[in-house]
Amino acid sequence: MTLAELLLGVMFVGLVAYALFGGADFGAGIWDLLAGGTARGARRRALIERSIAPVWEANHVWLIFVLVVLWTAFSGAFAAVVTTLYVPLALAAFGMLARGAAFAFRKSVTGLPMRRLFGASFAVSSLVTPFFLGAVVGAVASGRVPPGIATGNVITSWLNPTSVLGGVLAIAVCAFLAAVFLCSDARREGAEDLADQFRACGLTTAVVTGALSLVGIVVLRADAPLLFEGLIGRALPVVALSVAAGVVTITLLVRRRYAAARITGAAAVATILLGWAAAQYPYVLLPYLTVEEAARGRATLVAMTVVLVCGSLVLVPALLYMYRLFQSPPASPSAPAGRDGS
Repeated sequence: MTLAELLLGVMFVGLVAYALFGGADFGAGIWDLLAGGTARGARRRALIERSIAPVWEANHVWLIFVLVVLWTAFSGAFAAVVTTLYVPLALAAFGMLARGAAFAFRKSVTGLPMRRLFGASFAVSSLVTPFFLGAVVGAVASGRVPPGIATGNVITSWLNPTSVLGGVLAIAVCAFLAAVFLCSDARREGAEDLADQFRACGLTTAVVTGALSLVGIVVLRADAPLLFEGLIGRALPVVALSVAAGVVTITLLVRRRYAAARITGAAAVATILLGWAAAQYPYVLLPYLTVEEAARGRATLVAMTVVLVCGSLVLVPALLYMYRLFQSPPASPSAPAGRDGS
């Protein structure tokens, strides 16, 4: 493995982390949108807010990490992506800003009309943002982003069958992840009725995602033949693993094994992305630019590696502690503080 491949692999780990944590975050907003009226959906929305409030800002650290590594170590690919796909990227950025502002303001206003306005902005932004991010992935995967500054078509590069498929799949995957994660959160709070509701949501979205994947086979074969060949070739074992993880997740949801379903559900999504990477390898921009061609000079790659190692020593333990802290069961208010009850 070369240094360029190592850095690209580390960047891809960040992309998978964003897909899992950020995806579940977006998916929670989708279920907020579908929770029902003000009274009927109040408990579901309250659970969603409690689940994502401690971590929603931290999730975007992974996206920033991916962009910084791509910009620094593979600047040619970065320039091609952001200048060809600036429309969906800008729309996704606006969606993130609107979503974050609405989520923060919704908790600070008391009037019902304003709460509904901010709630709608939060929920709709949670729906459209993953679509645009998925469209970007579809554009790259289908070979519509050639090297150079703005050399690709700024419209058809992301408005095409593969990009639309990527956007719709992104929405379905986000909703699936959020439903699976919220099952466990509801059980931890003792709300078994809400856990059952999100269990039904998780099973439904799992079936929908599987159906979309089957449709995607036809779409990719016609619209992205190079990617399709990679998926049925070197990436086939990873694709099969994703399918197996999805089936196991459905089984665990049926049996109400929510903690285990989180792990297998995350594995199913992670292996989808790994399958894409394996199908596209060794290209960063299929079929134009390989990993080695896109990489900067060795001095830049070495410096980037050193910075990533030093930064991970601080960032990774802090993030792990934060996730563990907010996933711990709530302490009983009647529990004594010490041996003498003080």
